[in-house]
Order: sequence, then C-alpha cells, then structure tokens
Amino acid sequence: MTTVKNNEEILISPYGGALVDLVKTGEEREKLLEAVTHLPSVQISQRALHDLELLATGAFSPLDRFMGQADYQNVLNTMRLADGTLFPIPITLTVDRDEIPEGAKQIVLRDARNNSFAIMDLEEIYDWDPDEEAQKVLGTTDPRHPLVSEMIRWGDVCISGKLQVIDLPIYNDFVSLRQTPEQVRDALEEMGNRNVVAFQTRNPMHRIHEELTKRAAQQVEGSLLIHPVVGLTKPGDVDHYTRVRVYRALMDNYYDQERTQLSLLPLAMRMAGPREAVWHAIIRRNYGATHFIVGRDHAGPGNDATGKPFYGPYDAQELLAKHAEEIGVEMLPFKMLIYLADEERYVEKGEEAKDAKILNLSGTQVREDYLAKGEYLPEWFTRRETSEILLEVYPPRHKQGFCLWFTGLSGSGKSTIANIVTTQLMERGRQTTVLDGDVVRTHLSKGLGFSQEDRDTNVMRIGFVAGELVRQHGAVICAAVSPYAAARNESRKMIGEDRFFEIFVDTPIEVCEERDVKGLYAKARRGEIKGFTGVDDPYEEPRNPEILLKTVESSPKDNAQKIIDHLESEGLILPENANGLGR
Repeated sequence: MTTVKNNEEILISPYGGALVDLVKTGEEREKLLEAVTHLPSVQISQRALHDLELLATGAFSPLDRFMGQADYQNVLNTMRLADGTLFPIPITLTVDRDEIPEGAKQIVLRDARNNSFAIMDLEEIYDWDPDEEAQKVLGTTDPRHPLVSEMIRWGDVCISGKLQVIDLPIYNDFVSLRQTPEQVRDALEEMGNRNVVAFQTRNPMHRIHEELTKRAAQQVEGSLLIHPVVGLTKPGDVDHYTRVRVYRALMDNYYDQERTQLSLLPLAMRMAGPREAVWHAIIRRNYGATHFIVGRDHAGPGNDATGKPFYGPYDAQELLAKHAEEIGVEMLPFKMLIYLADEERYVEKGEEAKDAKILNLSGTQVREDYLAKGEYLPEWFTRRETSEILLEVYPPRHKQGFCLWFTGLSGSGKSTIANIVTTQLMERGRQTTVLDGDVVRTHLSKGLGFSQEDRDTNVMRIGFVAGELVRQHGAVICAAVSPYAAARNESRKMIGEDRFFEIFVDTPIEVCEERDVKGLYAKARRGEIKGFTGVDDPYEEPRNPEILLKTVESSPKDNAQKIIDHLESEGLILPENANGLGR
C-alpha cells in the first residue's frame, strides 16, 4: 500500500484527502537497491524526472503513479481522472516500445547519468497520439508551442504501474529552499494561519510583485507562500539561479518572515494556459494553499506561428474560477497596480486622481534603457538588491549572444548569404561561430541517415550546440536545410525565443535546380537519391520567420545587409559608426 501522511490540523487537507508518499526508507529501500542490480532499466527525460519527484513527494496527490490509459484518456477528454476527480494535465511516462525488455515485469527508472530513482511495476503499456494530446490539452498542434515541438522526441508508448521510489533527485543549489509538500506544510503549520495564499513566478520579482503578494496575504488574513518554479519553464526565461538569488534577497530584507514561506517547486511546466492554471492550483493545495494568485495569460507560451497569442489574457483566470470551489483553492486575480510618483506608493488602477503623476516601465525599457546600459533600475520599480543581481548577469544588448538560423532548400543560397554575414559580423568585432549542416553531419552526426528522425536529430544537435554558445554570449550562424517545422522550433526553444532569428531563404525549387552544380536534384528526379527535400520529401516553409529573403529579387549582398540591419534594429550589434567604422 502507498504510504500517506495526514497529520495536519490547521491547514486545508491535501487534494484528495491525503498526501501521497512513494519514497521508501530503511529495509524497504535496501531491498529495492538490491533488486535494481538484477532488473532491466529505461532512461527517463529531465521532464519525467521532475514529474517522478513530484509524484513521489505528493505534490501531484492524489496521483500515485504515471497515468494508466483510463486516467489518461479521461483527462484528455474531460480534465478528470477515471474516478471523476478533477485533474487537467496528463502525467505520463513515454518510452520507445523497443526499449522495454520482452517479458519484463518490473523496470528501473534511471536518469541520463544512470542514477537509479525508482522501480516501476509494468502493469500497462499503451499507445498515445501526440497530436491528440496537443490539441486537447494545449488547444493547438502548432509547433511554435514549446511542448508541441518537444513531443517529437517522446517515446511511442506510455507505461504505467506501481512506483517504489528509492531516492529523490539530489540538488546542490539552494538546498534549504528545496522543500517537499510535507516540509512546506509543516512550516506553514508553525505560522498558525488556516488561510495561505500562493504566488507562482518564473520571472524576477519587482516592487509591483512584492506589493501584490503582501496585499494578497493581508486580504486573506493569512500566510504567504512564494513558490517559484525551478524545473522546466518557458524557453528563454531568466535562469533559476538568478531568479532565486532575487527571491532570497527580497525574502531576507522585505518580507515578514513570520508570515512568509519561500520554497522552490521543481515542476516541469507544460505552458498549457487555462488547464495549467487549474493544475497549479491543485499542486498548491497539496502544499497547503487555500488561495492562488493568477495573472494575465498564466502559463502562456507566447505567440503562435501567425503572431497571435495561444491563449486569451483571462482564459486561465476564468477556468480556475469555474473550478475553484471543487479544488478548494480560491483564485485571486493579479490586480493592476500603478505607482504614484508624488505619493511614492502603489495603488490599484482606478484609485488614482485624474491629475496623478504615474510612473511606468515596460519590459523593453528595463532591458534597453537600464540593463543594456549597465544602469540601476529605479528604486520605485525594483529593489536595489534586484538591480545588482540583474546587472551582474545581463551584459549590454550588443554583447549578448544570438543565433541566425538559415533554412531553405538545398541550393537556395543559405551558405552564400551566411558567409557574407559572417565576415561582416567579424569586421564589427563579433566573434562568430558557423554551424553548417553538412559540416555538422561530418563531425557531430556521422552515421545519421536522411529519415525524418535522423534529420531531426541532426537539426537538434545543431540547436543544442548553438544554444550553449549563445548562452555564453556568442554569435552563431546555423545554415541547414532543416525541413521540418517542429525540429526548428525545438531548436528555438533550446536557444531562446529572443535570441533565435529564423531566416527563410525563399528560392523557387526550379532556381535551386538550375544552381545545382552537383546534380543532386537531377539524381533525385531519376530516383537515384531517395528522400531528397523538395523532390520526394517535404519542406515545411516557416510560417512567420523573423527574416524573409527572396533570392530571385535581391542579391546575396543585399540580403546579407538586410540581416545586418535587422540585428542593428534589435540592438545586437552596434551601427558601424558606433564602432568607429565608416560606411
């Protein structure tokens, strides 16, 4: 039987009535460690490891396993488990069918470093459809959604069964802040308040967030749980090391520590908007919360391929409000606050006098007018400690990394234009790394073929290397056919939304064939080459690239200049005269 803990007196009970605990100790753990040496194993992803940790500690209560088929299908269709319990997000473990040893009854779950975390009884193996899950849970199959593009790497079957957890993941950062639901509940119990309002964030906190959270705690006459996500968040988000340094500084200096608890949540977000807001509220109930703050476009992934937001600004608030009574967690909307300069205080929008002087900063102003210039943010906007931390990790915009991702048919002119751009960047002092698709195949992807799976693997290897270089503030040029939208968008995720510039080199196929000195198109037309992009294998054109180049209408030099002009407008390179160079 699964062990449960239910000794709370003041706080709201966990969702479903009891906190699941799958972690084995003592003799039980020793027996599992012995069994591990004799059992087959599968390697699970970082996302699955986060899910396993939160299953094990009860954050996903009442779930005590990765979902079986009945629960999974019901969640997709009705947001409920098979027994009718509201649960909006599928929690599954996918593997490739050929990874499962024939006849295996139990299997060890290991991470990429071969650490053993749990033994699963193989009770169910079932098929799943990524398009169906994406459409029903996320409301889209657009690969610009970060989870949709990730699904191409998931296994082809789901497995489920009883879980016995040997160890939780070991963290070496912010150890005192990494608390299980039981530990958080114990701390909140000590505060003695029935009401607890939880605040989730995946961004640095500024004065407006501080004001909002303090007001919320006063409104509910209870405790405050600041509960930032430090697992997988939206690609391009500020890294959790920076964010947690900010949270800790604010907690130490500006919050009432007798009423406030800061704890880190190792959650792998799905960026599922409305459904995710309901899920987050359920998780917070398991940590002891009775109220949950939800802002505009909660857990939204940004814009789709047409430039429109995936979800409406208040969809998440409305869905959670609809189910709040059933969950037992009241939704508190993120109220719009404004700063009155003359009175030096925040008030709710609408409470200000008609002639009030209001101060405001946009995200662009924060980045370009302050951080990019190495200047402290104004103290009405953010605490000095926060400014200092952000200035440490954010170099000026023109010294930040970026990736130019050239995509187009073979012979479209990608490499020609990329070479011109490379020399112009080097001339301006930007050291630039070029990752050419053919070169990468020779050195990093030797042995890969030209199936869709192998092509995607090659593209994502390029994306991974580019992401690491960009993270270290490098300029990277990638030139690869990269025919499939999902793989390109997965690379965008790895590199970062605001650092990735998709450049569609749009050249008609007949022009590409005319330029083909190697005769590859002719061989493909004769059937001598199979799976050739544009002939017998599709090329998925970018729907909304950052830069569109028409090579029939413009010369390579003019197209290269268009890219340079775009980088200047983004502030990623300085104009020539700013470097002491004349045009």
